[in-house]
Formats: sequence, C-alpha cells, structure tokens
Amino acid sequence: MTSSTPVAAVPAPARHSWLRWRHSLRLRLVLLFLLLGLAIAAVFVSGIRKGFNQGWEAAVRPLAMDYVDRLAADIGSLPDVARAQALAQRLPIAIHISGPVTNWDSEPPRGRRVAPRNERDASLFTRQTADGHRIVFRLSFSGARGDGPPPILWYTLAALLLLTALAYWRVHRMLLPLQGISAGARRFGTGDFGTPIATGNERNADELTTLAQEVNGMADNLRQMLDARRDLLLAVSHELRSPLTRARLNVELLPEPDDAEARTAHKALLRDLALMRDLIQDLLESERLSTPHALLQRESTDLAQLAHGAVAELARAQPAAAAIAVNADPHLPLLDLDRTRMQLLLRNLLDNALRHSPSDTSPAVSIAHGDRGNVVLEVRDYGDGVPEAQLPHLAQAFYRPDSARQRSSGGVGLGLYLCRLVAEAHGGRFAVRNARPGLAVSITLPLQG
Repeated sequence: MTSSTPVAAVPAPARHSWLRWRHSLRLRLVLLFLLLGLAIAAVFVSGIRKGFNQGWEAAVRPLAMDYVDRLAADIGSLPDVARAQALAQRLPIAIHISGPVTNWDSEPPRGRRVAPRNERDASLFTRQTADGHRIVFRLSFSGARGDGPPPILWYTLAALLLLTALAYWRVHRMLLPLQGISAGARRFGTGDFGTPIATGNERNADELTTLAQEVNGMADNLRQMLDARRDLLLAVSHELRSPLTRARLNVELLPEPDDAEARTAHKALLRDLALMRDLIQDLLESERLSTPHALLQRESTDLAQLAHGAVAELARAQPAAAAIAVNADPHLPLLDLDRTRMQLLLRNLLDNALRHSPSDTSPAVSIAHGDRGNVVLEVRDYGDGVPEAQLPHLAQAFYRPDSARQRSSGGVGLGLYLCRLVAEAHGGRFAVRNARPGLAVSITLPLQG
C-alpha cells in the first residue's frame, strides 16, 4: 500500500502576483540596474584593493616585519606568557605560542585554525625563537566587533535598499505612459476610438510619448477605415431596399402561371427576394448594433411570450416550426428589452436551429433563471453540431462552417453574428457549445438593463 504526500498548492492570488512581478518591466529594469551597480562596485573595490596592495606593499612590509620582530623580542626567547598577555590586551592582536615548554594562545580560535595563505604571510607574522618555540601573531578585532556585525554593514544595507526603492520609483515614473498605452490599446480593440491616449507634455517628448502618438494615429486611421466601410455598406443596403421592394411587389402582382413549372419558378423567385430582403435587414441591423452607442427602444417585455410569438410567426413560413417546444420558468420577471431586436434574435436562432435539425426532431427553447441573478435563453437543435475548433468563429460576420456552404443548408453567416450583437447591446453574453447531440446557443440577459 503506497501513500502520497500532498503538495501544498500556491494560492491563486499569490501565483498571479508572482506572475505579474515576473513580467514587470519596471522590476526587471531595477534588478538590472542593481546588479550592474553591484558588479561595478565589486570591480572597483577589487581594483582599488589590488592597486593599493601592490603600490604600498614595498613600503609597508619592511615596517611590519620590523614591528613583529620587536614584539617577538619583547616576549623573550623563552616566551613570557605574562608579557604576551599584556601585549594582546594592549594591542589589537592575538598571539599563539607553541613549543617544547610553553603552549599558550591569547584567543583560542573557535574551530579549525586558518593557515597562512602563502610563505610571505608566514614569514611576516611568524617568528621562531632560539629555544625552539614558535610565535604566531594574528590581527584581532574581537573587542571592536562584539557579538554581531559592525554597524557600518547595517548602514550600507539600508542605503542599498533606499537606493533600490528610489530607482524603482524613478523607473515607475518613466514607464507610467505604458499604462495609458495599454489601456488605449484595449479600448481601440473593442472599437472605442473616442478617447485617445494621453501624450502629456509634447515639448519634453520621449520615446514613449512618440509611441503613444503613433498608436493614436494608427487608431484614427482604423476608425476612418471602419467608418468608410460602414458608410458604404449602409449606403448600398439602403439603395438596394427600394428596387428590391419594387421587384417583390411586381412579382406578387403578376398573375399566377398555369404551368406547374412556371408556378415553381414563381415561388422560388419570391423566396429568393425574401431572402435578399432579410439579408439586407440583417446587414443594416448589424451595422447599427456594432457601434458603441447603439440606441435601443427598451420596454418591459415578457421573454417567454415573445418566444412563443416568434415560433408562431416562423411556423407560418415553415410549418415544421410549429413543433418547437418552449419551456419557460413560470416565475420569470419582466425584462427591459428592445422587442424588435429581440424578435430578430429569436427569428435567427430558431431559423438556424430548424435548418440544422433532422426531420424527425424539433429544436427546443428554454428560458430559466441563471446562476447569478440573470435570465438565460437557450435554443438547441439535435443535429450534428460543429467541430470544437469552429465554435469560437460561429459568431463572426460572414463565417460559416464548411458543412453549411450550400444554400439549402446554411445562410450567409450573419445570423449568429447579429444575435451576438443584440445580446451585447442589451448588456448580455452570447455563448455557443456542442450539446451532443446538436448545438446549443445561449443568451444571458441581465435583470436590469
């Protein structure tokens, strides 16, 4: 029987905080400057130390050797422990005596004794007496050091932390325009071009200010191109409505042909004209709703009653729609909705579900309370569904899965796109998923508009 030791998971806020700091350009710049400063200081101190040692060793070493000789002579040929102890107390040195008679150390080392680094150090601090004793002198700062590090170490550490904080504050001020550029890029990505990125004082412009100006220029060009495309599409759609209406009216005024083939062609022509009319209406509505300030004519609406009406209207054109079941929570509140736009949404969802349902099944509509105080409308068919990789693209304009390229099985790719725009204009959310079998499209609407 085996047992596993649970591994403590890192809390999500701590993990997000670590990732944010890890990807922070400010922190990385400060660390880079700090490491560069420490490296420069280390190289400078090392160079100064080597230069000082090499420059002064020739002058200081003879004096030090003469001084050590005098200290050894003062202790005596047969080392006098009392004199050695007096010297150790008076001077910042430690004395170690070893030999056949006397073995004494003024400051016993706490652990292994450190050997001289080379023969030059040994000849400088070690003396051999005539009676066979060996006297070793060591520098000692035990009196000044105390039990902890010297205060200068704490002062240096505090100064280093202060300089690091000042460097971070300065880098933060220098990179502050990046926050405005990031927020502006997010606004431009959602189609909100009304608020440009603040560029600050242009007389003291730096690279970030220039970058903000260039992003503003790019956003202005994008806005102009989108406005031109929208104006062209609206103009073409408006111009097509009048001749299309006249063509449909003329076809309806024609006498019904006696020939069966001619009657079939007459009905097909009317159906194609109706399809073109719906396409133009969808184009106009999609362009109106794609603007950030789309106007909605809101009123208190019973969503379940609206769904039943949409099913009945669709059943007049497609008798198979009469079998669509609407399951609604009886305690649903009234919603503040644009009835015309919601009818358009329901028509597109029901028509799409009916088109992709097998002949022996019917789509289902459910309206219920959501899990966060909202209302969820879901329309589901029982067809083949779509590949998972295509789900994120179904609500894009003019996108159709490969299996729906034929006129008989698919539209032009505006139905679900328009449904998403209507849901977002009401402050709701649009989602699509494979229900296995079939495809389920859900619209989440807030209780308050």
